[in-house]
Amino acid sequence: MSSRVLKFLIGMGLVIFLAGGIFTAGLIIGAAYEGIREETNLLLPEIFSAPISSTAPSLNRESLSHDEIQELFRPFWETWEIVQEQFVDQPVDDLELMRGAIQGMLDSLGDSATSYMDPNQYFQANSQLEGEYEGIGVYVDPDIEYLTVISTIPDSPAEEAGLLPGDEIIEVDGEDMTGIDGNLVIRRVLGPAGTTVRLLVRRKDLSQPFEVEILRQKISVPSVESRILEGDIVYVKIFGFGGKAGGEFHDALQTLISDDTVGVILDLRGNPGGLLNVSVDVASEFLDGEIVLREKFGGGRVEIHRATEGGLATEIPLVILINGGSASASEIVAGAIQDHARGILVGETSFGKGTVQNWIQLEGESGAVRVTIARWFTPNDRQIHQSGLAPDIEILLADELDEGDIQLEKAIEILLEK
Repeated sequence: MSSRVLKFLIGMGLVIFLAGGIFTAGLIIGAAYEGIREETNLLLPEIFSAPISSTAPSLNRESLSHDEIQELFRPFWETWEIVQEQFVDQPVDDLELMRGAIQGMLDSLGDSATSYMDPNQYFQANSQLEGEYEGIGVYVDPDIEYLTVISTIPDSPAEEAGLLPGDEIIEVDGEDMTGIDGNLVIRRVLGPAGTTVRLLVRRKDLSQPFEVEILRQKISVPSVESRILEGDIVYVKIFGFGGKAGGEFHDALQTLISDDTVGVILDLRGNPGGLLNVSVDVASEFLDGEIVLREKFGGGRVEIHRATEGGLATEIPLVILINGGSASASEIVAGAIQDHARGILVGETSFGKGTVQNWIQLEGESGAVRVTIARWFTPNDRQIHQSGLAPDIEILLADELDEGDIQLEKAIEILLEK
């Protein structure tokens, strides 16, 4: 296919995409997102005959005519022609130019979680993992510049290697991960049990990155752990908000709560989050119909999620333990409890993960774009993302835990005093 023909096709595609395709994409986003639940307003610069000022006002795309859209993209095609005719290394790859244009458009939004994957990357990121989960036992956030550790699984190779919340993985087996989508980096960290992976890690309070070599193992992750502590205190730790966690949490409370129960400790430390509906189910055990979170979408739409009534522990004193590894769904629960003054948060400031992304596959096996479609806010309208939740009582754990779990001890003290 000649570059002229491809230029025409891309040009028509871009115009159609901007003039009408974004509305269609919005419908696709909505339909896909609602499907998940069962388990853009584009700003364009004013058009001037003179060069566009960086302070020029923006127009809503719906206010632009077809001719104005064509005029808007005139500099793009002028640049295309210059590259085609003058760039030193000819011939240029028209397909890569097109993909680079898409990536540049998404980069201009200033949201690291909104990105583009070419067809090969999208296939790698979405191919099913076969067999048991084998890796290093770490929860990560793939939506930041570098794959970032949220928390490590207890007794996992990652924990033994000393990885901490906030650590950034900047190289895998000597290969620079700059610009590589986090979902693809995850694939490179995973691998058969018994093999090793070398990670170059950047930690914010260290001047230089450091390297760790980790032996992969088979990883088994429980959903819930529970027991009775001294003074008839019910202790429940949720490791992640997977599909079974809500039911297992309910069963644990039902088994352990009695007339003698003086309080509940919900341990969300190191919990990386999970399903939104499960976080609402967990919060519903302590709240009685109150707002759990506000979910804000583009265009100003807000969806309010409320707790269901009839929870098992709506009147029992509550302490929630959080730390830098408490993220996403964990922060939804903790934020709701804090805003309603239903319990006390003890520990360290949480991770700060509160956005929702959706993958949209492009037509013709052209790859996919990932778009941030919503942000999570607490009942009192506090933004979770990049802010995290500050505990009511801050207790920092020392590097060496020989002195015991002082955060848990504080939670017990608070409930016994009540």
